[in-house]
Amino acid sequence: MTLPFRQVDVFADEPFLGNPLAVVHDADGLTTDQMRRLAQWTNLSETTFLMRPSDERADYRVRIFSLSRELPFAGHPTLGTCHAWLEAGGSPRQPGTVVQECGAGLVEVRCEPGGLAFAAPPLLRSGPVEESLVEEIAAILGIGRGDIMDAQWVDNGPGWVAVLLDSAQAVLAVKPGYCPHDLGVVGPYPAGSPQALEVRAFFPKDGATTEDPVTGSLNASLAHWLLGTGRVTAPYVASQGTALGRRGRVRVSADDEQRIWIGGATTTLITGTVSVAVLRFRSSGPFRPILGFGTVGILRQHATEIIEHLIHKIGTSISLMIFIRCYLG
Repeated sequence: MTLPFRQVDVFADEPFLGNPLAVVHDADGLTTDQMRRLAQWTNLSETTFLMRPSDERADYRVRIFSLSRELPFAGHPTLGTCHAWLEAGGSPRQPGTVVQECGAGLVEVRCEPGGLAFAAPPLLRSGPVEESLVEEIAAILGIGRGDIMDAQWVDNGPGWVAVLLDSAQAVLAVKPGYCPHDLGVVGPYPAGSPQALEVRAFFPKDGATTEDPVTGSLNASLAHWLLGTGRVTAPYVASQGTALGRRGRVRVSADDEQRIWIGGATTTLITGTVSVAVLRFRSSGPFRPILGFGTVGILRQHATEIIEHLIHKIGTSISLMIFIRCYLG
């Protein structure tokens, strides 16, 4: 099975300076395990799978996978997936507004000058962070407890907890140790700067701390917190990825209904196909099927051909036994 594939750079005005996203189109026939394995193989922070919507109000459905789990929502995958869907010829029911169906429900994405923007979903968890955790976070970041100006739960799906430092420079100076949490760190630039905030996002991976280049979901949840407390005013631009040599720019705005919108540039850098079903036989030596994505589907589709191949190579009774064992897993 060969499916259309795109790799999109999100939240950067110049190529290769944002956060890359892998998008697989026409993924309705893939299983959850196939999606998980493909996402692990791309080795990007997220891979998404475009499908037909199950909700009649949506234009498409997307499943979002990180390297370790499926996510109900994520920011840069939302913009990158919408970009890929539109580029592939998708036409929204409502001109200028795309409705995405994902694990968190329906998310609106609107077309703006210079990019796309999604409506920030509501927080699943908010409020102050327990003091013991704030002290743990300070130790993780290698700073004193007094360097943290405030801390808040800002979870809109991934599980973010965030701390506010007194400046963007303080955020850039942070050198964290192992972080077992999905942690956001934010600090303001001086008044009049092109960017209002510097943002960094850390999360655990394979026993080490990983930093995300640009994070839409974290910026969305930070906007809920910081706009709600009057620490920033909309519209503003947040910078992220600086410490990694990236130049992410997240545009935050609010409409007349006080909905928060998270926007940025999106650019396709790779277009092609991905093969997600592999079954072949070695030309010599003992029977040894090499089973890849879509094994069960391939076996069902080509059962007769496989049995005939096995009978020719090995013999009737052994062939059938091996086939049944492969088929049942």
